[in-house]
Amino acid sequence: MRVIAGSARRLNLKAPEGMDTRPTTDRVKESLFNMLNPDLYGCVFLDLFSGSGGIGIETLSRGAAKAVFVDRSPVCAGIIKENLDFTRLFENAEVIQSDVFAAVKKLGDRGEKFDIIFMDPPYLEGFYIPVLAEIRKAGILSEDGYVVAECSKDHRLPSVEGYEIIKERKCGPAVMTFLNLEEERC
Repeated sequence: MRVIAGSARRLNLKAPEGMDTRPTTDRVKESLFNMLNPDLYGCVFLDLFSGSGGIGIETLSRGAAKAVFVDRSPVCAGIIKENLDFTRLFENAEVIQSDVFAAVKKLGDRGEKFDIIFMDPPYLEGFYIPVLAEIRKAGILSEDGYVVAECSKDHRLPSVEGYEIIKERKCGPAVMTFLNLEEERC
């Protein structure tokens, strides 16, 4: 697993051992970043279920102003910090070792706003709808921001209250679903 483009281009990243994480493949990452690229420079990025931190590190390498990484595993949090040090991107990053729900609430309590929120939870553990609900409740998505949810192509994301799906793209074994908040209608 490596950084594809930007200031940390071609640097190899560490990944946690075992089957508890599922790093996004270079091919899927390249497709994702082709879609994200126009919005990356100067953005504030939230990487939920971060694993090795590869997605958030790629955003920093491509010019994001800030990236926050959230993973409940102390092993993953340690590897993210090592990868940030190795790529020299630690200055504009924050690593939160916490349950995703607690982290989202904490970020909301701090008044944080994110332009892009990426989430790649374990596919079949039922995280998508509750996490999206918590993001909305915490008010951490900027007005023009969007969420990208990586799902298995076999288990697509259903419609979620308060969000509208703005696009879906197949990327190898995954589907990237882009969502923004629905506008309040009177």
